[in-house]
Amino acid sequence: MLSPSEVISTLEMVQNEHLDVRTVTLGLSLVGCVSDRLDVFCRKVSDRIRTTAERLVPLCDAIGDKYGIPVVNKRIAVSPIAVIAACFGPEELVEVARALDRAARDVGVDFIGGFSALVEKGTTTGDRNLIEALPTALAETDRMCASINVASTRAGINMDAVVLMGEAIVKAAQATADRDGIACAKLCVFANIPEDIPFMAGAYLGIGEADAVINVGVSGPGVVKKAIDRAMAASSRPNLGYLSEIIKRTAYKVTRVGELIGREVAEGLGIRFGVVDLSLAPTPNVGDSVGEIFQSLGLKSIGSPGSTAALAMLNDAVKKGGAFASSHVGGLSGAFIPVSEDLNIGEAAGSGMLSLEKLEALTSVCSVGLDMVALPGDTSADTISAIIADEMAIGVINKKTTAVRLIPVPGKKAGERAFFGGLLGEAPIMPIRAASPENAFVRLGGLIPAPIHSLMN
Repeated sequence: MLSPSEVISTLEMVQNEHLDVRTVTLGLSLVGCVSDRLDVFCRKVSDRIRTTAERLVPLCDAIGDKYGIPVVNKRIAVSPIAVIAACFGPEELVEVARALDRAARDVGVDFIGGFSALVEKGTTTGDRNLIEALPTALAETDRMCASINVASTRAGINMDAVVLMGEAIVKAAQATADRDGIACAKLCVFANIPEDIPFMAGAYLGIGEADAVINVGVSGPGVVKKAIDRAMAASSRPNLGYLSEIIKRTAYKVTRVGELIGREVAEGLGIRFGVVDLSLAPTPNVGDSVGEIFQSLGLKSIGSPGSTAALAMLNDAVKKGGAFASSHVGGLSGAFIPVSEDLNIGEAAGSGMLSLEKLEALTSVCSVGLDMVALPGDTSADTISAIIADEMAIGVINKKTTAVRLIPVPGKKAGERAFFGGLLGEAPIMPIRAASPENAFVRLGGLIPAPIHSLMN
C-alpha cells in the first residue's frame, strides 16, 4: 500500500505534473477461437472480446475516479493474428481486421493490438498473407494496430521481411494519403519485441502469456521534469549522480501507482495481473514532454551534444526505480522519444536541432526506437527498408528492444508538417540524407546472422 507521504506526493503529481495511468491493456488469448471458416472465426473472436472486455472501460473509469488518477486509455491486445488465423488469405485477413475493429468499438476501448506476425527467422504463408493485408487492413479500420517482429538477438535480422515491411509502409501511407498517411501510425516494426507490451501500436499477447491478463502502462515525463527542477533549485551543487537518484525515486512512486490501479482492475475483472510498464510516454501537451527533461538537465535541446548520455542516464534510472517498486515490471519500461507525440521533440526536429541521424543514435539507449517519424512522401520503399534494417541492427547487437513507426506523408516534402490529431499530434517532415530510390544492399535479402553473443547457452 502507499504510505501517507506517498499519497500526498502522488496527488501533487496528478494535479500539477500530468501523472496518469496512460493505458490499462487487457491481453486476450484467441487460441480457443481457431476455425478454418472465416465467419465462425470472426464470430468467436468478437464473442471472446465482448464477453471478457465488456466491463473493462467502466471499471477503469470507476477505479480512476476512486483514486483521483485518470486512466487515459483502455486497450486490448490479442494473440498474434498471423498464428491464430494462419489458414486465411489476405482478403480474409482484412475481414478479420474489420471484426477486431468492430469488437473494439463495441466495448469502447481506444485501440486493439495484435494484428501481428513474428518473422525474425523466416515467414510462413500466414505471415506473408498478414503482411500483404496490412495496408488495406490499417486503412479501413480506426482502432486496430499492427506489429511485426523482424529481428531478434537470438535469430538475427530477416532482411526478406524487412523489404516486405518497407513496401507495406509505402502502400499503407498511399492508402491514407488524404490523412497524411495515418495508417502507418498504427504499425510498428520491431526487434526483440516483448510479449507483454501494453502500449500501442506494439501491443500483442504473446503465445507464452496467460489466457487473459491485465498489463498497465504508466507515464509521467512531467513528473520527472518537475522532480529534477526541484532538486536543482534545492541543491547548491547538484550533480548527475544525485539527479539520477531523484529520477529513480520518482519512477518508484509512479510504478507503485500503476501497480495499485492494475491490480484492482484485474481483481474486478477476475483475471490475472501481468506487468507494469513504466515508460515515459509523452503527449503533445505542454508540461508532458520527455524533450523538456533534457532542458531541465542543462542541455539546450534534445539533439544537442550530451543528449545521448542524458537519455542513457534517464532510461537507466527509470528502469531501476521501476524494478525496485515492483516485481512485475515488464513491457518496454524506459523513455519514449516519439517526434509527433512530444511537443518539445517535434520543435527540435523542426528547427534542425534534432536530425534523423541523431535520433537514430538516441535510440541506442532509449526504450524503443524511431517513433512517429514523418518522412517525405516520395521516400522509396527501399530507403524505408534500409532505415528499418539500421534500427533493427541496434536492437540485435545491443540485446534490446528497438522499433520503428515511420510515416511517409504522401504529397509532402521535408520541412512541411504532417497532422495526425489527438495523442498522435503533429510532426515536421524530416529530411533523409543520401537517400536514393534503390538500395541494392537491402535487396540482397536473406538473413543477417545473429551476433556471437547470441550463443548464451
